[in-house]
Amino acid sequence: MGLRRKINEDSMIALTDRGLWAVADGMGGHEAGDVASGKVVEALGQLHTDTSLDVLVEQAISSLQNVNRQLIALAEAGGRRTIGTTVVGLAISDGLFCCFWAGDSRAYRVRGGVIEQISRDHSVVQDLVDAGMLDSAGARDHPNSNLITRAVGVAEDLKVDIVSGEVQSGDLFLLGSDGLTRMVDDDELAAELTSNSLDDAADRLIDMVLSRGAPDNVTLIITRCV
Repeated sequence: MGLRRKINEDSMIALTDRGLWAVADGMGGHEAGDVASGKVVEALGQLHTDTSLDVLVEQAISSLQNVNRQLIALAEAGGRRTIGTTVVGLAISDGLFCCFWAGDSRAYRVRGGVIEQISRDHSVVQDLVDAGMLDSAGARDHPNSNLITRAVGVAEDLKVDIVSGEVQSGDLFLLGSDGLTRMVDDDELAAELTSNSLDDAADRLIDMVLSRGAPDNVTLIITRCV
């Protein structure tokens, strides 16, 4: 929950035996963010995973688009402005991975001790960085760092980005809400992930966020490929 929020608007799903994981972060400042993130993970949990990776990801995106329509209708019916959530998901099958996302919840891969962010934030600050108007050092403390440009439940046309590739033995994947990534930088993430067991790394990262004030909900999933 963090140290300042009264409710936890994050949701997660970890279907390790089925090769599917996801983190959803209900949009802070909007009503029913916990409802939005809950609908996302519920829909992903109903997917049929005994299929090819491509088909699974197509089904996941279709499910997210369906939830997007539900949330827009729910907001309109209740007189609310927005009921929204970010999402980042990971599917692994037959030596391949595919990451899909909308918003600024992130996916990282650690390979050979080197960490790489494999998702790209859908945010105002990331757009400024991509345009060369802001460097990465100034991105974390930018006054608009909390403004996202894409999320489930925000616009009728939901676009979900994907990235895919081969999996190697020993690869570590981390999914996290921005409650984690705003408080812990990439080098710190890599250090914890490569020097501890998965359980210990998760506990230490949560403790690190709490020790720094935890202004937001924080959720993370770590998985290792064997």
